[in-house]
Amino acid sequence: MTNLIPFILLLYFILYFGIAFVAKSLIVAKRIGKNPLVLPKDNSAYGLVGRYFKMMLIALFLYILVFAFIPSIYTYFLPFPELETMYFKFAGITLLVISFILTVIAQSHMKNSWRIGIDEETKTELITSGLFSYSRNPIFLGMIISLLGLFLTTPNVLTLIFLIIGYTLIQIQIVFEEDFLTSLHGQNYIDYKQKVRRYF
Repeated sequence: MTNLIPFILLLYFILYFGIAFVAKSLIVAKRIGKNPLVLPKDNSAYGLVGRYFKMMLIALFLYILVFAFIPSIYTYFLPFPELETMYFKFAGITLLVISFILTVIAQSHMKNSWRIGIDEETKTELITSGLFSYSRNPIFLGMIISLLGLFLTTPNVLTLIFLIIGYTLIQIQIVFEEDFLTSLHGQNYIDYKQKVRRYF
């Protein structure tokens, strides 16, 4: 199984980004008549968070791609030998599967309100049902779980950096989105925040 992990990861992340982001973006864009990717391109704090996150995702995908075709390069990423067991690898792959399922289901519950970034031009519906009745950010939770799953599957310094940076940027993005949703939905969102946890 160890020899298959590089290709399992490559296939997983192609499906993850292809279905959860590319396909979902196309579906929502067709429904609402606009691009759901609304990350700013300026040098504001919010714009920089989006830019850094895109850079991290590109670096992550390059890592997966190189690892799939040149597995021997793995040793250069400073692996943690104590975590290089089948138990952790199986746990990592399990988390990746959970992440994929969680993300896709949460996106379906968001319907046309799903965006990549903050849409200041359209008043989207506040989604509080489905997975959102248990977690205010199930999609972000799914993304964090996927980064943790990647680290456990290939435990090394680079994947640990991806996990730390990804978690930090997601936390900052959530703060921006919570401030925006509070201004957009007022007391309804404040009440929702008091009832439902940020993650779970």
